[in-house]
Amino acid sequence: MMHMVAKLHYQSDMSQVDIAKKLGVSTATVSRLLNKARAAGIVRIEVIELTSPENMTADLIQRLNLKNAAVVDTPPTNVLGALAAPLASLLLQAGLKAGSVLGIGWGRAVREVTLSGLPRIPGILTVALNGGMQQAAPHFQINEFVRLAAEQMGGTPYFLHAPYISSAELRDAFLSDQSVKEITSLWHRLDVAIVGVGLTHAPSAGGETSTATPGEQALSQAAGDVLRHYVTEAGEILHWEGEQRMLAASGEQLRNTPLTIGVAATPEKAAGIIGAVRSGMINSLVTDVNTAQAILDRLPAD
Repeated sequence: MMHMVAKLHYQSDMSQVDIAKKLGVSTATVSRLLNKARAAGIVRIEVIELTSPENMTADLIQRLNLKNAAVVDTPPTNVLGALAAPLASLLLQAGLKAGSVLGIGWGRAVREVTLSGLPRIPGILTVALNGGMQQAAPHFQINEFVRLAAEQMGGTPYFLHAPYISSAELRDAFLSDQSVKEITSLWHRLDVAIVGVGLTHAPSAGGETSTATPGEQALSQAAGDVLRHYVTEAGEILHWEGEQRMLAASGEQLRNTPLTIGVAATPEKAAGIIGAVRSGMINSLVTDVNTAQAILDRLPAD
């Protein structure tokens, strides 16, 4: 009878009074049988602590020593687009004004938050943080992100019409061009940067990757990257043969930026996000609860 009482109460959600009537016993007997079922381990009651996005935000700031963060509930669709509203709040809190410089990187998250809308800050300068890539994928179209951000915010776009990686000779030629110099000079006085965090590039069967140069496949310890500056989870910068030919804001320039916001909502990127923060290239984070939990799970317990 103990098993039956437990099933009726916990599985069928019947009250003790209804169970007593059904079985023809007293409610005291039902209560006693339920207590015996718990004592015997037939029934286990577990209290699950629900962590709010606000608490997770505070935990991330404290445990990663972030300047700021925002964690949002994970929506059923368009998770990356849901990061736009908290990102807008961080941008407004930063006190940006006409003449402030906002650097924009590439990636799926950056694309989605830009499409979802950025706040009006008339006179702001939006600038590409790296050159482009000969790829049709929409998340590589960095100049389009810069244009759209300027349009939404009421600012002026600064495009970088150059490849993100080329030969050393071609890179030097681009850097001597006046229009490119105008862009790279803005990297030295960034007020805010918005960047994504990349996943590591798993080698293909041929030993190379689809989007990486030969030599990137040697970065077996990389947890992720910011503008192709690769990091370990411990925050160590990993150097690779192609980095001297990149046209992108440097890790040092990102570290010198007052507010560098990483936008990401992929739990698999937890290690890369931690590494990017520890490297100093990101000092603020906008993410969702699933990714935040994955990050917190990887951090040492207090």
